Amino acid sequence: MAKTGTFIHDDFLLENKYAQELYHGYAKKQPIIDYHNHLPPQEIAEDKVFGNMTKIWINGDHYKWRAMRTLGVNERFITGESSDKEKFMHWAKTVPYTMRNPLYHWTHLELARYFDIYDLLDEKSAENIYQETSEKLSSPDYSCQNLLRRVHAEVVCTTEDPIDSLEYHKTLAKSDFDVKVSTAFRPDKAILISNKGYNDYVDALGKAANQEINTFNELCDALENRIAYFHQNGCTLCDHGLDRICFEPYTELEVQAIFLKRRNGQDLTQEEASKFQSAILLFLSETYHEYGWVQQLHLGALRNNNARMHSLLGPDTGWDSIGDYPQAQQLSAFLNALDRKDKLTKTIIYNLNPADNEVMASMIGNFNDGSIKGKVQFGSGWWFMDQKDGMTKQMNALSNMGLISCFIGMLTDSRSFLSFPRHEYFRRVLCNLFGDEIQRGELPNDIAWIGKLVQDISYQNAKDYFNF
Repeated sequence: MAKTGTFIHDDFLLENKYAQELYHGYAKKQPIIDYHNHLPPQEIAEDKVFGNMTKIWINGDHYKWRAMRTLGVNERFITGESSDKEKFMHWAKTVPYTMRNPLYHWTHLELARYFDIYDLLDEKSAENIYQETSEKLSSPDYSCQNLLRRVHAEVVCTTEDPIDSLEYHKTLAKSDFDVKVSTAFRPDKAILISNKGYNDYVDALGKAANQEINTFNELCDALENRIAYFHQNGCTLCDHGLDRICFEPYTELEVQAIFLKRRNGQDLTQEEASKFQSAILLFLSETYHEYGWVQQLHLGALRNNNARMHSLLGPDTGWDSIGDYPQAQQLSAFLNALDRKDKLTKTIIYNLNPADNEVMASMIGNFNDGSIKGKVQFGSGWWFMDQKDGMTKQMNALSNMGLISCFIGMLTDSRSFLSFPRHEYFRRVLCNLFGDEIQRGELPNDIAWIGKLVQDISYQNAKDYFNF
C-alpha cells in the first residue's frame, strides 16, 4: 500500500534535526529487551500462527475494547460471539475516533512495522487491510517467533504465577529459537490474603511445592521452593501488581494467627490483612535478594471497578483505572526495612498515578547507595501512562530529581505480539525530548555524547542491569 505522503514516516514525532539524528543514528537500530510483558509462553513455544488480525490484535486487548465501548459498539462485536471479521470491521470504524488517544499512533505504527501498510485504517480501508493482513498472518513467516525476530527482540520476559510448571519455558530453552525468553515470578495471589478463593490458591501452591501449607512458615517454605524452581529455570526477576505497599508493624505470633484464621475460612480486618501482606512481602523481598533477582513493584491500579461487567467477563477485560492511594510513607518504610538489613535487591518502582511521579522519582534516590548503577529505578510510564504525554512526564520527573542517564527504558507490559513498536514510540519520544533541548540551547550540541545516553537508555542500561 502507498507510502508517499503518509502519516507514519521516517521522522514521525521527531520535530527537529537533532532529534532526527539521535533517533536514526543511535536509537533506531538498538535491539529490544522487553523485560516485562504478559505474552503467553505456550504460543511462543508452539510458534503459533494466528491467521487474522482479530485473533492477534483485538482479542485480549482491553485498550481497544474500552475505546469501542465508549463509541457505543455492542459487546457482541468486542468480546462476544460475532465473527473475527465483524470484530475487525467494528474496530476499523472506531480507529478514526481515537485521534489523540495513543491507540491511534500504536495502530498505524503496528500496521506499518509488521505489515508494510501505511494507509490509515478506517471503514473504507478496512476490507483491504483485513484481507492483506490475514494473508500474511496465515503464513509461517508471521508466526509468533518470526514476529519477535521481525522487531529485533533480543530478550522477552513473560510473567508467571508461582504454581506455573514453566513447561513452555523449558521447551524454549531447549529449542534453537534465537530470542531469549525468560519469566518473572508473580506471587500476588499468595500476598492478597483477603481475595476470594485465597484458600483454594494456597492449596494449589502447596501441590506445586509438594507440601502441606497450614502455617505461615509453611507458606514461606512453599514460596521459597517455587522461587528456587523458577531460578533453576532461568528466572532472575519478580513482579508485584499491588495497589500500594503495605507496611504495618507486626509480630510473628500475629502473622501466624492471621494466616490460620484465613485458612479456617474466616474474614480478616483490613489491619490484619495489612500486617500479613507486610510480613509476606518482606519475606519475599529478602529471598529475592538472596537469589540476586530484580524486583518490580507496579503500584496504583484501581481494579475491577464495574462489578456487573466484571461478573460477566472477568478480570483484565477493561474495567480498571488509576487509583489515588497514599504511596510515599509505607513504600519508604518497606524499602528502609530491607536496606537496614542490607537486603534490598535491585528494584524497579512503577506508579500508575502521574500525581506520584515526583514522589517516585525522589524516592529512588533514597536507596541508590552507590553499590550498583541505578540500583533502584523509577520505571517507565505504564498502562494508562505509556503514551507520549505520560512517558514525557515520567522522564522529566526522573531527569529533574535523578539521573535519566541511568534509566533502563521501555517495556511493553502487553499481551500482544504486535505491541513491540511501543519501544520505537518510546525511543522517538526520548530523542525528541533531548533534541528539543539541544535546539533551545538547554543542552550542548554534543550529538556523540547525548547519542550514547540515548543508546544506553534504549538498550544498554537494561542489558547491564538485568545481566542478560
